[in-house]
Amino acid sequence: MIEVKNLCKNYGSKKAVDNISFRAENGEILGFLGPNGAGKSTTMNILTGYLSATSGQVLINDIDVLEDPVSAKKNIGYLPEIPPLYLDMTVNEYLDFVYDLKKCKLPKRSHLGEICELSRIADVRKRVIRNLSKGYRQRVGLAQSLVGNPKVLILDEPTVGLDPKQIIEIRSLIKKLGKNHTVILSSHILPEVQAVCDRVVVINNGKLIADDTAENLSHSLSPDSKLLVQIEGPSKEVKDILTGISDIDRVYELKSPAKNISEYEISQKEGCDVRREIFRRMAARNYPILLMKNTELSLEEIFLKLTTGDFYGENGGGE
Repeated sequence: MIEVKNLCKNYGSKKAVDNISFRAENGEILGFLGPNGAGKSTTMNILTGYLSATSGQVLINDIDVLEDPVSAKKNIGYLPEIPPLYLDMTVNEYLDFVYDLKKCKLPKRSHLGEICELSRIADVRKRVIRNLSKGYRQRVGLAQSLVGNPKVLILDEPTVGLDPKQIIEIRSLIKKLGKNHTVILSSHILPEVQAVCDRVVVINNGKLIADDTAENLSHSLSPDSKLLVQIEGPSKEVKDILTGISDIDRVYELKSPAKNISEYEISQKEGCDVRREIFRRMAARNYPILLMKNTELSLEEIFLKLTTGDFYGENGGGE
C-alpha cells in the first residue's frame, strides 16, 4: 500500500508539488499521469526516497519513507524511465549485483531464474548488456525492479523502446504483478494506462486534479450521454424515426460511411437509455443496425480536457 499525505516540494519559490494526497491499495494498479513539468517525476522520486519532501508524508506499507528510508526501500521495486544498467556486465552479472545490493534473502538461483522468465530475458542472460537492443535493456531494467519480490512497484515508462508484441507481453506481466503487488505506472502512452490501470491520478502544475477510474472521469467530464450508431436504410426516414424517440435530445447526422448507410451521433436525455427503443423501431422497419456504441471520452481526451480544458472533437484537432 502507498499513501501520500499533503505532499509538497519546493525549489526556492517554485512549488513543484503542491499539497497532493492519494493512496494506492494492495493489489491495485494506479496510473500516474501529468504533462511535462507537472511535478510527476518529482513526486515519483519522493515516493522512492531519491528526493526528500519539503513537507507532507509518504507511507510505503505503513513505513514512513523519510523516517525509515532503508526499511521503506526494501518494499519498493523501481524502474526509472532510463533503466539503471551497467553496460559492461552480462545480464547474469548485473542481476547478481542487484541481488547482493538489495541484500535479498530469497533462494538466489530460483528467484533470479523466475524473474528472467517473467521478464522474457532468459535467452540473453549470458550476453553483455551493452550489446542488447533497447527493448531487451528495458526488460532487464524491469527485472531488476522485481529482485527481492517487493510489495510495491513503481514503473516509469516501462514499455519505452519495446515493439508492439513486447508491449503486449509487458502489459500482461504488469496485470499479473498487480494481483499481488501495489503498482504505480507512469506512461505517456495513454491507451496503455487505460488498458492496464484500475484507477488514474492526474496532476498538473504540481496540484492533484483528478483521482478516479477512467470510466467515472469520462462520465463526469461528458456533459451528455451520447451514442454513435450506424444504420442501413433511407437516411431521411431513419433520422425521422430517431428524432421521434422522446428520450432523445438531439440527432446529428455524420458523414455516410457507405451507400444507404448513415451514421448518427445521438444525445440522450439524462438518465435515459434509448438503445432498446432504437433496436425495436429499426427492427420493425427492417433497417439493420450495423454499429451502436457509447461515445465516452477516451483517457487521452480526459487527460487533455483536465490539463488544457480542451480535447479533440471540441477544437477539431487544432492547436
